[in-house]
Amino acid sequence: MMRPMKLGGEQLMFGQGVLEHLKTIDGKRAVIVTSGDYLIVSGHMAKIQGFLKDAGIESMVIDDVEPDPSFETVYRGAKVMMDYGPDWIVGVGGGSAMDAAKAMWIIYEHPEIDSIDKFEAKHNNMPPLRNKARMIAIPTTSGTASEVSRSVVITNTETHKKSGASDMKMIPDVVILEPDITASMPPKLTAATGMDALTHAIEAYTSTRANMISDVLAEKSVAMILDNLVTAYKTGDDLTARENMLVASCLAGMAFTNVSLGIVHSIAHTVGGLFGIPHGLADAIILPYVIEFNMSDKTAEQRYKELAEKINKDSLLEAVIEINEKLDIPTSLKEVINDDKSFNEQLEEIAKLAIADGCTKTNPIVPNVDEMKALILKIYNGGTANEC
Repeated sequence: MMRPMKLGGEQLMFGQGVLEHLKTIDGKRAVIVTSGDYLIVSGHMAKIQGFLKDAGIESMVIDDVEPDPSFETVYRGAKVMMDYGPDWIVGVGGGSAMDAAKAMWIIYEHPEIDSIDKFEAKHNNMPPLRNKARMIAIPTTSGTASEVSRSVVITNTETHKKSGASDMKMIPDVVILEPDITASMPPKLTAATGMDALTHAIEAYTSTRANMISDVLAEKSVAMILDNLVTAYKTGDDLTARENMLVASCLAGMAFTNVSLGIVHSIAHTVGGLFGIPHGLADAIILPYVIEFNMSDKTAEQRYKELAEKINKDSLLEAVIEINEKLDIPTSLKEVINDDKSFNEQLEEIAKLAIADGCTKTNPIVPNVDEMKALILKIYNGGTANEC
């Protein structure tokens, strides 16, 4: 059942069959930005383009967005848009596709932003958008919440480091949460993206900027994820679990886009960029260790305790460890990197980059370099968080 909501100037639609909302869009041309041929194989691309056609909108597809999209891909896509002249940009996919669509949108509207340095310089100071086009976001995974996020992350291919920009202007105009489009997501991707969403919610709850509204969003998200993620992982065609995960991810996104995150993301951004670890998987591995690390702060310890009580758990840390086990998540970075020499040689740089990440400043504890190195080394070497 379609469940429309209106948030300020944005529309958020969720429920089975909600993809048909595209029939009501007013426009002339749309560029659909996605990754690979999944949507074609599943038949969803035909549905999307068919519904747009019903609305009188012609469309074309950019489908070469890679995981961790590069600025080169973004700029190439923006040039296509400049030639085609869309009044709608439709980002369909996981975080990479939606982030790439947002970044292409920015450059399409402002061609003078022709380098990654110029793009980064627009952090929190984006020029006006919507002079040429508006944006629709259709997530195919349940974790990144890019559909309601003010941020984009683009990879610098020269340094292999992730660079980002953030501004409320980048939040899409229309969000469509269609559970059917996530139903064939493979189990490993379901687990990783779901744990990304759980991390968003937990880090938003313990952010130093947290407030009553973000708390309500984050708390509900955590409860829904713990109740539905394992089912979605084991029974992918359970559309109730899929819809609940989409909504939970969206709620977490609304929370963190207003109050930011913590050092789980700081570390995940860094090791993901340097070692090619999928972001959600990195979050899942890192999360238990950071909860334990943050619990040395009395305020954070109390916040974790409060959250556990609200979702009827004895311990948030134990709940996270338990769901990781059910999702077959590795217990250490070593299991996915397995390169002691390279990791140890880059440990100092990893620690410094993680501290410099924008998410660190809202973590309950802002570690120094030595503390960050010790924590990251624990996460790499493994064992459960309780054993470290």
